[in-house]
Amino acid sequence: MQIGIFKSPISVFLDRPDPTVSTSSPTDIDVYISAIERGTYTIKTGTEVGASEGDAYIHAELRNLFGGAETLNAHGSLGTRTRSAYSLAFDSPILSNPDLKFQLNGFASSTLKTWASHEEVLRGGNSKLLWRTKNGHQHEFGYSGIWRQVTGLAENASPTVRADAGNSFKSSLTHTWTNDNRDYPMLPNRGYLMKTVSELAGYGPLNGDVAFFKSEAESQVALPFGDTGITLTAGLRGGLLYPLALAGSNNPQQSRINDRFQLGGPTNVRGFRLCGLGPHDGPDAVGGDVYAAGGASLLFPVPKVGKETPLRLQAFINGGRLLSLKNPNKEGGPMNSQAVQSSMKKTLASLRDGVPSAAAGFGLVYAHPIARFEINFSLPLVIRAKEEARKGLSFGVGIEFM
Repeated sequence: MQIGIFKSPISVFLDRPDPTVSTSSPTDIDVYISAIERGTYTIKTGTEVGASEGDAYIHAELRNLFGGAETLNAHGSLGTRTRSAYSLAFDSPILSNPDLKFQLNGFASSTLKTWASHEEVLRGGNSKLLWRTKNGHQHEFGYSGIWRQVTGLAENASPTVRADAGNSFKSSLTHTWTNDNRDYPMLPNRGYLMKTVSELAGYGPLNGDVAFFKSEAESQVALPFGDTGITLTAGLRGGLLYPLALAGSNNPQQSRINDRFQLGGPTNVRGFRLCGLGPHDGPDAVGGDVYAAGGASLLFPVPKVGKETPLRLQAFINGGRLLSLKNPNKEGGPMNSQAVQSSMKKTLASLRDGVPSAAAGFGLVYAHPIARFEINFSLPLVIRAKEEARKGLSFGVGIEFM
């Protein structure tokens, strides 16, 4: 993760935003700060520099295009890890209702996946309907069509990565539900978060050449210790990727590296390198189909600074498991639905085998309105074969931490 340094107006970028997500929602990573009322358009240029990436960008925004609070965002950047990223997003409320919005987004990007010896090229678009209920629940319904390419393989790329090299097209429906009752999401003192993300790809009329059902669930709770400024936060996450058969076929497909889960890094399971948990093939983190992770942090006010400031000391422990499906086609032939179902049950049961990969540590947390910053010292406690732990200091920047 990284923090960028920019020209005015002030901005912070956290790694690279997902190019498949519109950048016009209230939780945008790129946040514009101004002391005066904004006009009908904004154009920003600048550079961002981090520990492992540097790039230059231009961003333009047109507001109130048709007199109904519509916005049009255009973004382009060139960099070292994210070699290029371009997007054009349109956002409009429906029937002048700010709690009911429509989004349309087109994008193209090329990103180096250094942990898996390849470069990923994406081109496509998505549309979303966003709906916020009166009690604060938010729903997002969307469709996306994305052409993906695994290319630029390193000389030592593993057989798993080489097998997934080339082109694929994902056509999918998604639904995201969020219920966030935390008082301050960047550094909550009390409240809870519940969130689910579901995706159905390539099934029936969706077409495409990949088919699966993918679901993730996340929860977090924050409990204060009276009026001391001391808070206990705890969170759990989990997900599964269930292979399905394409239309006209009876045989489910093995998951691709583009779609599998990755786990490990300074914003989820601290004490491990980015994507350091789970299955590896040679030098590559190849991801998994099932995961579970959790953690707990105890946050204290910094002495002589006070509990009113967004600066805290923390002690934490976290861990997780990331697994691939267990022998869905052990005979070497094509998979079938019964084999996938049996394999998924075995894999889910395996999450309970032994203790999870885990780490503990302590550090310093600063919650800026734009992002949360952490400097931690981590000590890995449990490491499985081929997983990549990271003992010592690490720096994390993000808007979501476990």
